[in-house]
Amino acid sequence: MSDHKPTGIKRWLFTTNHKDIGTLYLWFAFTMFLVGGAMAMIIRAELMQPGMQVVDPLFFNSMTTMHGLIMVFGAVMPAMVGFANWMVPMMIGAPDMALPRMNNWSFWILPFAGTMLVSTLFMEGGGPAFGWTFYAPLSTTFAPKSTDFFIFAVHMLGFSSIMGAINIIATILNMRAPGMTLMKMPLFVWTWLITAFLLIAVMPVLAGAVTMMLTDRNFGTSFFSAAGGGDPVLFQHVFWFFGHPEVYIMILPAFGIVSQIIPTFARKQLFGYASMVYATAAIAFLSFIVWAHHMFTVGMPVAAELYFTYATVMIAVPTAVKVFNWTATMWKGAMTFETPMLWAVAFVFLFTIGGFTGLMLGVAPADFQYHDTYFVVAHFHYVLVTGAVFAIIAGVYYWLPKWTGNMYDEKLGKLHFWLSTISVNVLFFPQHFLGLAGMPRRIPDYAIQFAEFNFMSSLGGFAFGLSQLLFLFIVIKCIKGGEKATDKVWDNPEGLEWTVPSPAPYHTFETAPQIK
Repeated sequence: MSDHKPTGIKRWLFTTNHKDIGTLYLWFAFTMFLVGGAMAMIIRAELMQPGMQVVDPLFFNSMTTMHGLIMVFGAVMPAMVGFANWMVPMMIGAPDMALPRMNNWSFWILPFAGTMLVSTLFMEGGGPAFGWTFYAPLSTTFAPKSTDFFIFAVHMLGFSSIMGAINIIATILNMRAPGMTLMKMPLFVWTWLITAFLLIAVMPVLAGAVTMMLTDRNFGTSFFSAAGGGDPVLFQHVFWFFGHPEVYIMILPAFGIVSQIIPTFARKQLFGYASMVYATAAIAFLSFIVWAHHMFTVGMPVAAELYFTYATVMIAVPTAVKVFNWTATMWKGAMTFETPMLWAVAFVFLFTIGGFTGLMLGVAPADFQYHDTYFVVAHFHYVLVTGAVFAIIAGVYYWLPKWTGNMYDEKLGKLHFWLSTISVNVLFFPQHFLGLAGMPRRIPDYAIQFAEFNFMSSLGGFAFGLSQLLFLFIVIKCIKGGEKATDKVWDNPEGLEWTVPSPAPYHTFETAPQIK
């Protein structure tokens, strides 16, 4: 049999190479990031001043709905899976993913699901306008026909996620190089192993929620209709049983990326490797038993409010272990601040702000004031933008020289960092004040007293959005050429970027020596 390798479009359509599939995931994620970002720009343009000036209220609601769904399912999750595809096999010394054909399939479902999701905007009655959490009865009784297509898109996205997760678990558990025990794996691999189990546990719950929506809409059931003996609050329970672990599905791989970067530029082993592994597992476990902290205002019993408050606040402990360990790794290290390290340090600092506001929201009596205000918007954007997205960008800068063989432009990388970090804080920090002053979320118009902070927030939003076009330029410039990357990209005499206690597996890209 000849060793024929397809080229051109066939290479990308039929590839079973984990690096090619990782690249496809990352480019798809970046495309959806720009689409979702454009929707955020429409939202911020409308909110720049009080009154209705840019879009009508229904379209505004469609934008808030689609922005959230696209960023979660189209941008952050596929980007993290892209990193897993690229890096996990190399980090554990495996030749490829365990199930390469399924790997190809799990990617190629995504563009069709993403297209179907976006296409709902062009259907009769407009796109879904019920918020990214699609609460019943807004999504069952009062939603346009396009909602059925949205349900199908969510099912397809779930298929892709479950297949990707099965593949990652099979690869990590079965294909580690000799001597690579579980407690010698790089932390990025650990975070993805735990994330993959989370995905397999919660994606079917989301599938159940949207299937009940489908039958309520089309087949006369009344799971979420009080008139037929159902309960709209049941939808919230089912959704958030998926939705809360979902947040950790997006942030745990980010923890893994940052845990690779900080030791490299501190030139020290990661402080407390074992405690980081156990903290990750603890966060994953606790994420399943705190879902109703999103629902404190539905009228649950005081005992339930107490329980969900205590359980939520407990998550602060393993998270604090992680922040402490990252800080301790940097302490007295021989630190340099190349672009990936800048993003990683910003992640630690800004993600921690998001964590603290999460603690505030997790306390039931206080949440009654914060709930459904812009304070919540500020909180989860600090977690997901300065958390997950910053870690993704840090990871791209960190591994680009390995992926392409070329160094990116360091000056432009640092410019991108400073523009993004300043603008993202101008964008989201004022929203804390708006929320505490009482501005509700998901409204296209607002009272005059909120005008100044909204104006600031919109300016920050446009600046942050434009900064990401610079990122696109830097990545393309790096792919096309530039200074050649050396074997030890980050001038790291210990080879510490794999962050394992034992000697790292051999990891030049194309040819690894045969293990005798």
